[in-house]
Amino acid sequence: MVEKADIRTRIIEAALACAADCDWRDVSMADIAAKADISIADLYAEFSSRAALLNGFGRMIDAGVLAGGAAAMDEPAADRLFDVLMRRFDMLNRHREGVLSIVDASSRDPMMALCGAGQLRQSMSWMLEAAGLSSDGWRGMLRVKGLMAVYLYTLRVWMRDDSDDMAKTMAALDRALKQAGRFASGMDRGLSRMPGRRKGAAETEPAAEAAV
Repeated sequence: MVEKADIRTRIIEAALACAADCDWRDVSMADIAAKADISIADLYAEFSSRAALLNGFGRMIDAGVLAGGAAAMDEPAADRLFDVLMRRFDMLNRHREGVLSIVDASSRDPMMALCGAGQLRQSMSWMLEAAGLSSDGWRGMLRVKGLMAVYLYTLRVWMRDDSDDMAKTMAALDRALKQAGRFASGMDRGLSRMPGRRKGAAETEPAAEAAV
């Protein structure tokens, strides 16, 4: 008997293969079922829509990154985030052509992009947790928003990165994390000047942690 997780993975991989062959917007659920060699009813039992299928792909990527374990806490926050996000890009690279097709379709479909925003927010929350940074509370909300910006900026570079070792992607990610750190440092300096702000409060967390 095929395990549920196995059939879901087979469906997702079939969808990515279809996306690699043509524009993702032209791929039907029937196409995916045929590629996965399952009935349309079995596909519906796992994923009721293409949006649900992409959500499943996002969760599969999240699980793969988290399976690598938490980042070493003796490293700076920015280094921990770099390691976690590069794990994510490594996984995306395994399905590069399909992912490129899906991202391109999303850039031309506002509704599709809107549907994916929630999954991205959840994914970045888990990437923060894997890096040893809380995603809870108002500070966690700022971290999630900051990491989403860093990730989307780096994703655009990854899409054009033709290097064998993703050198351009790594350089872009490093640059974006440093910029986020500078922004956080400035934000904390501003907060420290607010009336009633406890002296030294701005130094309670490293700058990179405050933004991302």
